Amino acid sequence: SPRQGILKGIDPLLTADLLHILRSAGHGDVIAVVDANFPAASVAAETVLAEEPVVLAGADLPATLRAISRHMPLDLFVDEPVALMVPSPGLELPELGREVQSEAIAALEEASGMTDLACEEIERMDFYERASEAFAVVQCSERRPYGCFLLTKGVVGADGKDLKP
Repeated sequence: SPRQGILKGIDPLLTADLLHILRSAGHGDVIAVVDANFPAASVAAETVLAEEPVVLAGADLPATLRAISRHMPLDLFVDEPVALMVPSPGLELPELGREVQSEAIAALEEASGMTDLACEEIERMDFYERASEAFAVVQCSERRPYGCFLLTKGVVGADGKDLKP
């Protein structure tokens, strides 16, 4: 197993590779955070970094989003800094999909200190396309369906807080 060091104040879910991605991404860059069933390897090959996805084994979606959003600001200069996958027309979001998305949004709001977070809904096939245009792909072990989100990185102000318009 690889050597693992512990950092103070950093969630242990955030691997060195993921911390590098979060630090390297700039304002407006998108991080795709996807579930275990998402075609992460093939989509990640098309992203800005064109690298393997960062895989967080054993982490569910809410924990992954909470860990990321505690350190990466969301873009408050756009109407919908978060996007999520929804079924193709004519199909309904399964109960487990509603559950995971609700928990994920609550985790994002908790970690970022935001309320009533606006999320864009993107149909499955369009989501794959948008994810391929992201900066990088992070795949967690979430097995509930439709546990796929796009996070647009915001700005850290001079005071160390999320910059607001």
